[in-house]
Amino acid sequence: MKETPFCLTVGHLLPYCMSDSNTTDFTNPSTFILLGIPGLERAHVWISIPFCTMYIIAILGNSTILFIVKREPSLHGPMYYFLCMLAVTDLVLTTSILPKSLSIFWFNSREIDFSACLTQMYFIHCFLEMESGILVAMALDRYVAICDPLRHSAILTNPVVAKIGLAVVLRGCVVVLPIPILARQWPYCRTNIIPQPYCAHIAVVNLACADTRISSYYGLFVLFCVMGLDVILIAMSYTQILRAIFSLPTKDARLKTFGTCSSHLFVILAFYIPGLFSSLTYRFSQNVPGHFHVLIANVYHSMPPALNPIIYGVRTKEIWDRLLQLFTHEGA
Repeated sequence: MKETPFCLTVGHLLPYCMSDSNTTDFTNPSTFILLGIPGLERAHVWISIPFCTMYIIAILGNSTILFIVKREPSLHGPMYYFLCMLAVTDLVLTTSILPKSLSIFWFNSREIDFSACLTQMYFIHCFLEMESGILVAMALDRYVAICDPLRHSAILTNPVVAKIGLAVVLRGCVVVLPIPILARQWPYCRTNIIPQPYCAHIAVVNLACADTRISSYYGLFVLFCVMGLDVILIAMSYTQILRAIFSLPTKDARLKTFGTCSSHLFVILAFYIPGLFSSLTYRFSQNVPGHFHVLIANVYHSMPPALNPIIYGVRTKEIWDRLLQLFTHEGA
């Protein structure tokens, strides 16, 4: 039986035609087309509202954290330096994704240059790795502060904090570098249409007409061996922290000490649980609707940058007090 081609015209590009066998004479693209959230195009404007809100909160919240820590000398310590690193990472991560996503939702601006797509892919995964590394560094800070408080200032000096930050940045840059390099080498002879509002690694690689298992395996390596190692290190730190907390003589002392870790714990849960769920469902759950995958992935990338400054602003007394002083002083 003769195959009937299916043609799709996107923007001002030439029609893309796909036969039943999903093969065409399509050659490597100069641009990709981001579809946003396939199946929910009519709701794009409504979907944009929570994501735009999260973006605004992330920008304002993380910028406020950076401003307060810079302005207040009493906050110039390891915990707040790591918090500033987290704020910068969140600002770059959310800015790498949401402006383009919102332009799709609002203006139907779907085209993205091939190199820009790979650059966006690199920045997303690079800063996700950095954020994971910063959470490990913050767990180390809490471990030293609770398990060896008398030596905290001697162990986590400013040079040590700077070296930890540099190591986190270099690890993220180097570990993620093969991801866009591998993606660039594949031939894309099927379509240039990405069913996402941003250039996700697996979504792009799945468009290639070649055996891309090495890209998939390397993505899993980064997920389980790199970020998985971070989770193990954090778990080991908190095992020792909890042992130290439960050895305290009074309930009030235990609650007060645990309170110093609560913000970090909430941030850890907000970062790792949606990320693990998103990655596993995308790779292994074949019966989940495509728009659900896309929504979960977008929430994973957008929610932690918005939640982190709120969690630390509300639950960290020093930051909350400085924030109140800032507004009351300006109000006066």
